[in-house]
Amino acid sequence: MALPAQLRPIQHYLRTAQEHENRDPVVSYYCRLYAMQTGMKLDSKTPECRKFLVKLMDQLESMKKELSDNESITQEVVGNAHIENYALKLFLYADNEDRAGRFHKNMIKSFYSSSLLMDVLSVFGELSEENIQHRKYARWKATYIHNCLKNGETPQPGPIAMEGDEEADEFGAEGFSVPGPSHGGSFRADPHSEDQSSAPGPAPGIGFASGPGSVPTGPPATNYNNIQIPPGAHAPANTPAEPSGGVQLTPEDFTRAQKYCKYAGSALQYEDVSTAVQNLQKALKLLTTGKE
Repeated sequence: MALPAQLRPIQHYLRTAQEHENRDPVVSYYCRLYAMQTGMKLDSKTPECRKFLVKLMDQLESMKKELSDNESITQEVVGNAHIENYALKLFLYADNEDRAGRFHKNMIKSFYSSSLLMDVLSVFGELSEENIQHRKYARWKATYIHNCLKNGETPQPGPIAMEGDEEADEFGAEGFSVPGPSHGGSFRADPHSEDQSSAPGPAPGIGFASGPGSVPTGPPATNYNNIQIPPGAHAPANTPAEPSGGVQLTPEDFTRAQKYCKYAGSALQYEDVSTAVQNLQKALKLLTTGKE
């Protein structure tokens, strides 16, 4: 069924869902869920839109039954971790390629797909400030590099001041393919793409810092010149050798500790040991000290 014009803003999320149908059904499910929720807000009254959205709901119900034994579907905290980890891996793959000066369609698509998945994270609640910044930077980088290549210009590698906040519909074109996770946590470019580069995917955890210099004109007024991604994973949180006794933990502390353990489990699905260790260390520190 053709996508009604009123629902055009959700087309990239539906396409991303289709691309991951077999590769990662969890990503596919949540992309469709976000598209459905967004589509309801756009237009759920006109007959063609209502018919399209009802069909999408039926598809989601069918997927939910098929994936009923998958914790990423049955438990939101696990699903949240799954989508966030995947989005950050795409981001880091593209960022590594960008910093190395390897500009190609796969890395553009990875930047843009990462930003779409950051949108999808909103089905679990309000986005963190860090993820908002990831999304903004990834979407802008995709547009900037795409436009440079289209105009025969050489993009400037690495973080640079952003000028504008436009998007390009071409990122959702069928000609692009999203790299998928391979063993060892790396991403491999599509064998049919124009570029055969590959880059390791370090563990998620990026600190964005505003740097000195002039503020770029036009939204978003953020300078990413000092974006920092350390080599490898961040050092795990320090855990006291002798935890103090009598630590009073609140129900919220237990919930947060459980969240970190779920994140670790999700990371292990991608054989991402560094991220798993990082989150387990956070859980351990919280349970032994009552502090994060």
